[in-house]
Amino acid sequence: MKIAVGLSGGVDSAVAALLLKCAGHEVVGVTMKLWRDGLFKGGARDACFGPGEADDIAAAEAFAARLGIGYSVFDCSEEYMRVVLGYFRAEREAGRTPNPCVVCNRRLKFGFLPSVAARSVGFDRFATGHYARIVERGGRLAVARAADVRKDQSYFLWGLSQEQIARAMFPLGDISKDDVRRLAREADLPMAEKPDSQDFYSGDCDELVGAEDAPGDIVSTDGRTLGRHRGYWHYTIGQRQGLGVAAREPLYVVSISKERNEVVVGTREEAVSREFSVDEVNWMGAGPTDGPVEGKVKIRSTGEPVGPAVLENGVVRVPGGLFGVAPGQSAVMYSADGAILCGGVIERRSPVKPS
Repeated sequence: MKIAVGLSGGVDSAVAALLLKCAGHEVVGVTMKLWRDGLFKGGARDACFGPGEADDIAAAEAFAARLGIGYSVFDCSEEYMRVVLGYFRAEREAGRTPNPCVVCNRRLKFGFLPSVAARSVGFDRFATGHYARIVERGGRLAVARAADVRKDQSYFLWGLSQEQIARAMFPLGDISKDDVRRLAREADLPMAEKPDSQDFYSGDCDELVGAEDAPGDIVSTDGRTLGRHRGYWHYTIGQRQGLGVAAREPLYVVSISKERNEVVVGTREEAVSREFSVDEVNWMGAGPTDGPVEGKVKIRSTGEPVGPAVLENGVVRVPGGLFGVAPGQSAVMYSADGAILCGGVIERRSPVKPS
């Protein structure tokens, strides 16, 4: 079988390619080129998008040569700018919390890249270094949580279609990060100790928005003006640090209004929701249904899925409540054994009423 592996220059994708080559597959490496010099400043930390990309591509090319596999770089920068950065900017300007990694995976990494690579090198399956698994549920394919739950990346893959999952392979889904590092050291790979990417952008994300500051009020949930902000798009639901507001108890961002140019803050209790609506639902382990889907829900990449939770008619209900439910972020429903039932984009939240 001929398998294209998305190489990033990091340890995970390198070990994924190594495992497939050792299993006897014909392997080729492919890489997305995303960065364009001069458009953004970026930063020094490891990230998927930043000025260090040239070094990552060089590392991936050297690894491919050492492994004895073909290697190609595809310039996806125009598509990335239009699809991912355009989405990110629009969401932030709307006062929402974007999830660019979900969009990048669905539209670029498992969409545009395999499409252009297939026309050039041809392959049967497309593999990545994601920590995730693929399972079957009632004749449908679903992405499931990785064996190493500390590194699990299934949350970012809820938007994949059935066709994309059928073509995908995740060689690292059943092994731990520690084992990946060990295998890389045993193979004397130079990226064995390379740090993991920490974010999608290496610099200040406000740079990607590119909007002029527009000062407005920071107000309490009962309408009192508590301070000033320099632009509502600098804030996100659940944020505590950097508010510049003095109070007897910690305050968190509970809502953002573009129309009023306001950032609303409240107590932690006021930042908790027991129900919220979702849109753009993508069905995986659960088939499309208007009936209730029961499981656990995850609303950010860190932390564990929380339950019990029920999705019905576009509304997720969590009796125990969830902190920091942010419109624009992803809500992913999981089964008891870790398979994704479905996922969607959070649209509106209903806060807990303070007692």
